[in-house]
Amino acid sequence: MTTKLDKTIKREIAIGDQLYTVQISPAGLKITPKGGRKGPEWSWNRLLQGDMSGMA
Repeated sequence: MTTKLDKTIKREIAIGDQLYTVQISPAGLKITPKGGRKGPEWSWNRLLQGDMSGMA
């Protein structure tokens, strides 16, 4: 059984020596350096269309 995504979920991930925060929300996906606010963001529609360029 799956759980409906109705609020933002934040998780930390290490890529190399850098820490990032991944935010998964009903609007889409965002990745920022840990402690930062700005980073790439994609809507679910853009992800499903395969458009990973730029920001939403």
